[in-house]
Amino acid sequence: MKQDVSRREFVKGTAGLAGVIAAGYSPSLYAVGANDRVRVACVGYSDRFRQSLLPCFKAHMKDLNFDMVAVADLWKKRLVENAVPGLKDALGHDVAAYRSDVELYEKAKDIDAVIISTADFQHAQHATHAVNAGKDAYCEKPMAEDMYSANMLLDAVNAKRKAGFAPGAVLQIGSQRRSGPAYHAAKAFLESGRFGKLTYVDLCWNVNQNRRWRRDEKLVASLKKEDIDWNLWLLDRDPSKYEFDPRKYLEFRLFWPFSSGIPGQWMCHQIDTVGWYTGLLHPLSAVASGGTYAWNDGRMSFDTFTTILEYGPSKLNDKGFQAVFSSRQTNSARGNVEKYHGPNGTIDLCRGRYTSEGIERPKKKIDEKLTENYQAAATAANTGGDKLTSAHMRNWMQCVRDRKDPNASVDAGYGHAIALIMANAASRTGMKATFCTKTRQVMVAGKPFIGYSSTACCAKKTCCG
Repeated sequence: MKQDVSRREFVKGTAGLAGVIAAGYSPSLYAVGANDRVRVACVGYSDRFRQSLLPCFKAHMKDLNFDMVAVADLWKKRLVENAVPGLKDALGHDVAAYRSDVELYEKAKDIDAVIISTADFQHAQHATHAVNAGKDAYCEKPMAEDMYSANMLLDAVNAKRKAGFAPGAVLQIGSQRRSGPAYHAAKAFLESGRFGKLTYVDLCWNVNQNRRWRRDEKLVASLKKEDIDWNLWLLDRDPSKYEFDPRKYLEFRLFWPFSSGIPGQWMCHQIDTVGWYTGLLHPLSAVASGGTYAWNDGRMSFDTFTTILEYGPSKLNDKGFQAVFSSRQTNSARGNVEKYHGPNGTIDLCRGRYTSEGIERPKKKIDEKLTENYQAAATAANTGGDKLTSAHMRNWMQCVRDRKDPNASVDAGYGHAIALIMANAASRTGMKATFCTKTRQVMVAGKPFIGYSSTACCAKKTCCG
């Protein structure tokens, strides 16, 4: 179906519902028959897609009658030499190749859904492209690195919901903890009242990996500007501010404003669980500090980072509570920590237990397993088709068929995006960050935190002041 929207509008995510309706879409097209095969495309043939998302998709595709029929990637070398033959080998048949998600939606008439695994700052805008094109989507986390993109995607899905496209679009954000039985068991325990008041959440993610998020030097050197559309990769980032750099393209997690690094990659997993358990959309405030203390290789992302997040009243404590997240890539002591503390005990999510840790002179020692089918939390070294991601992928695929919201809908992704943007804003400005519900902006010193030179955000100066 031809889209009645301009390429520029589409790339910037501003085509909206009007363009989709003009293209001939109707709510009935979202109904998937029980015997209809769901045809999926990959947007971004990344390591994450190849090593984890594809194996998880393959594990359920026959059972749920799905197939992958196309791939889109901006880098011609990766598209032709890796993606097309790699998918043929994995799936047993040829796939169509496209130079961008824009070209995919313009030319591929029979795609029902996409799996998005592109650069961190692109996730929300690429998901918006999919939603506006009438596609369901599995989109890797973080959902967004800036409020412009986060608001864009939330508005796109809500517009579909209001127009009768229930549930809008089946959009799953890659926060796979929400599909883990152990995390659901801990949530049920917290809601049972047995835990008591939540007063403090201790979150930690430590590794000792100087090459984390780095790529092979020969691969980086092989990327030439003429082989990609650099301006299309930048999306709304101003091309006059960011010249072509193969490291930024392939090692984007090391460079702001293409990724916040630790907050967007690791904190967003653990902080998403906090919002899920408490029912709070975002923290009241954030202070943070970070630096590059060891891995001085040209990166802009910190190798060490700590943030303190203050939360307001919730169903777990009417007085609020505090969450502290710390992470370093220079020493793995403490490893991964996810502990929920209260006066009556501690929930250790990494062990799946409720214990008397932190209770002075307990009358009776507590050491209770939260679930018999405990599934350990994902770790920094987690790769491949792990059980959490597999369950998350299946949940999305089943919801595509059932037309229901999946475990990590756009609303869930919006919450973790606000928290990580607040923490990133606080660390980069050295000031306290808050969130304004009226303007839907992360605020620092009374002004919205943009954090990068954008050709799209604040064009009308409506969110400033």
